[in-house]
Amino acid sequence: MSTKVLQDIPRMGALDDSPRGRVLRAAAHLFATQGYERTTVRDLARMVGIQSGSLFHHFDSKLDILSAVMEEAIHYNHQRMRQALALATDRHARLFALVRSELEAICGPSGEAMKVLVYEWESLPSPQQQALLALRQAYEQDWLTVLQEMQAAGELIYEPFLWRRLLAGAIAWTHSWYHPQGRLGLEELTTMVVAMARAGQLPAPSINAPASQDGRHCPD
Repeated sequence: MSTKVLQDIPRMGALDDSPRGRVLRAAAHLFATQGYERTTVRDLARMVGIQSGSLFHHFDSKLDILSAVMEEAIHYNHQRMRQALALATDRHARLFALVRSELEAICGPSGEAMKVLVYEWESLPSPQQQALLALRQAYEQDWLTVLQEMQAAGELIYEPFLWRRLLAGAIAWTHSWYHPQGRLGLEELTTMVVAMARAGQLPAPSINAPASQDGRHCPD
């Protein structure tokens, strides 16, 4: 079991210092670090500092706690993203705001809750998944709206939905290598991802490399 104490776990949105929020903070950390199945109700109660039965003053089951962590991760990060979009003055600034917000979601205070959302998705029954997918759809639509604006302006020649999938994959995996205290700041990382995204306006280069003796193409 994790030895991290509750006070060391970041607060974000409804994962605060309220009795319910303390349970969700502990759950986000334990589900992210040791997995949903391996985390017991006793583990959660021990981290929060309450009796096991007290958890169910706020939730009906451990599964409801899992669903609540995922729901809050979506709500919190969508709200922050929309706040950033509201301050952006043009489509390029909006793209930067989208990328920055998503990187912060993955690498910032909500990182563990986002990890739970991704890696414990299959632990949820279909009805809970469908409810969360409706929330996620609104989040994704904000992304698609900006990419569609870029496409209409001739700045993106590829299908916005597919381009979003590529960007989502690239951003999601930053959690495995990016360190906020490292030499690469989040602003610079955002600039790099935006540069990659805006490269979508360029057509794929034609490749006419000479063939090597074994029949494979080799670079010039």
